[in-house]
Amino acid sequence: MRFGRTELTIILLLIGLTAFVSPLLAQNVEGEPGIEAESLRHFQAILRLDTSNPPGNERLVVDYLRKVLESEGIETRIFARDPQRPNLVARLRGTGRARPVLIMGHTDVVPVDASKWKFPPFAAVRDGGYIYGRGTVDDKLSVAAGLMTILQLKRRGVELDRDVIFLAEASEEGGGPNGITFMVENYWPEIEAEFCLAEGGGVIRTGNQVRFATVATTEKIAHTIRLVARGVAGHGSVPLRSNAIVHLSQAIARIAAFRTDLRLNETTRIYFERIAALSSPEEARRFRSILDDRTSEAAQEHLAINQPRLYSTLRTSISPNIIKGGYLRNVIPSEAEATLDIRAVPDEDMTALLERLRQVVDDPAISFEKILPNATRPAAPPSRLDAVAFRVIESNYQRLYGAMTLPTMMTGGTDMAYLRARGVQCYGIGPLLDSEDGPLGFGAHSDQERILEDSFHKFVRFQHAVVLELAGRSSANRQD
Repeated sequence: MRFGRTELTIILLLIGLTAFVSPLLAQNVEGEPGIEAESLRHFQAILRLDTSNPPGNERLVVDYLRKVLESEGIETRIFARDPQRPNLVARLRGTGRARPVLIMGHTDVVPVDASKWKFPPFAAVRDGGYIYGRGTVDDKLSVAAGLMTILQLKRRGVELDRDVIFLAEASEEGGGPNGITFMVENYWPEIEAEFCLAEGGGVIRTGNQVRFATVATTEKIAHTIRLVARGVAGHGSVPLRSNAIVHLSQAIARIAAFRTDLRLNETTRIYFERIAALSSPEEARRFRSILDDRTSEAAQEHLAINQPRLYSTLRTSISPNIIKGGYLRNVIPSEAEATLDIRAVPDEDMTALLERLRQVVDDPAISFEKILPNATRPAAPPSRLDAVAFRVIESNYQRLYGAMTLPTMMTGGTDMAYLRARGVQCYGIGPLLDSEDGPLGFGAHSDQERILEDSFHKFVRFQHAVVLELAGRSSANRQD
């Protein structure tokens, strides 16, 4: 077939246009069957590796990841304090016009009681649209998504203005010296970034209806205090007013009745503003009264009874979790002790709080001893809500899930605390989860653990979209 000059010109223009547009289209392909099959294969492979902590043995997952990454020509380095518990860092380099983005997941999981599982906990069984296995939610999901994100960016030749760093870290469950502390203290330049994406958030669905998405932008800080009562030992047949157990019990009762001050920060204030907009009129009034603490006593009590997790986000919490005292029924012990788990809001003055607790107890027989500073995670200011990373996460939650984003303060802890303490803006994200799954025993750290296959695939697409928008040449140089 012969073409005239005009037709040939048009064809050449179309070819040029296609060459320009097709890479952009390739970068944003969603739900590709081949990608989903590969994602599932990698996810099941690492789920089948038993990295229960203790002992950890995260080397199994790191060896698998390194083989996959190096086969694609991706720059990969291993850092280990213990050879059996290494950390993997993979990096795609950008132009340097903007600071890096770090995507992080931990390779260890909590132990299991296999007798309580419907399927073997390290078999990654697919059944009824779910994948069952320890780590499906916490946190090999993030590891698999991080792997797929960096693989897709590399294969598609995405031009980056930010380095994209993937950290598969060891020893997150229960802390310890092998994971994030080892990396921050010894190899900080390898993971230093402007933004970090890690575990801690997700999309909440109830009754098959998406309610909202959450992004963890801050977290409470754990402190442990040992409360010790001392008295006179004696025979149990002669009760003593100095009985250490009695004094300790009274001290615990006073502390339990004591309520720290309501302390909202930017994250929790916006959380209650937005959750009110999504709630029934009665719930909305309750949440809005929290924002005006002069009218919130009834609302706070309602949350304490019916939604204790939300209640814990209002203030520094104190929970007596361990009591020790006595050794024979007929012996009055000279000592008894209780361990208090204090979860402080990020800017709590712990010295002042402990002085208040001493005043509340008001008993010379009681001492606050062995005050343990946070052994694993430091205090750090909340991540910014006006940062471009938060806006990108928010827009992609809306686009992919149709969900409003609520910034949240976690009552527990994550390894993002170490990074926030170094100035990294960290955001906890996650997949769609049904609120009914936790009470049924299928959540993180539960007797069983599972995730919907569709939820897994959608999260992989979500994380890739967020990283692409943050790091790609077309958008990474935007200013906050």
